[in-house]
Amino acid sequence: MEEDKRFLLKGAMSYGFAMGLYWVFKYLFFVLGFSYAFLNVFYWSFTLLVPVIAYRMTLRYQTLVGKPVGFFHAWQFGVMLYFFAAIVVSLAHYVFYRYLAPPDLLTNTIHEMEAMLRREGAGADVLSAVKDLRVTPIQMAIQGIFNNVLYGILFSIPVAFLVSRGKARNGEMNKSGI
Repeated sequence: MEEDKRFLLKGAMSYGFAMGLYWVFKYLFFVLGFSYAFLNVFYWSFTLLVPVIAYRMTLRYQTLVGKPVGFFHAWQFGVMLYFFAAIVVSLAHYVFYRYLAPPDLLTNTIHEMEAMLRREGAGADVLSAVKDLRVTPIQMAIQGIFNNVLYGILFSIPVAFLVSRGKARNGEMNKSGI
């Protein structure tokens, strides 16, 4: 029997937008953490909540569908949720690297990486490749999208397993939507 996936894209976009706004909020703590180190605790705390929020959103999506969803359906929703959230937060990444970060932040980071590799005895070809890197704000934003989608692919596996095996699998849909 084919699962009803009419709401998959719409649900993932809606919940992904909300998750993306959450990521922008937590990213503010990351950015401010450069000036006020204690804010990094909040950033990492909010980051650890992301899979829990994704789980809750997947349960709410299941309620929107109106019946239990299978593992692959829940996993697809999770990956798409992370994808749309990554697109939203990539705008914040771009603004940070383009307008807020010191102009030499990316260049200095590459130089520090080169120095560390040199201390660790990396080969000349690796050092040459790192030295030739030229990273732009748009590349950082796109890399952030790829990273977040990769996390979504991985973190959606346990979420999909829990949702597909939970109480809803037994036909007991939670009427409150959570």
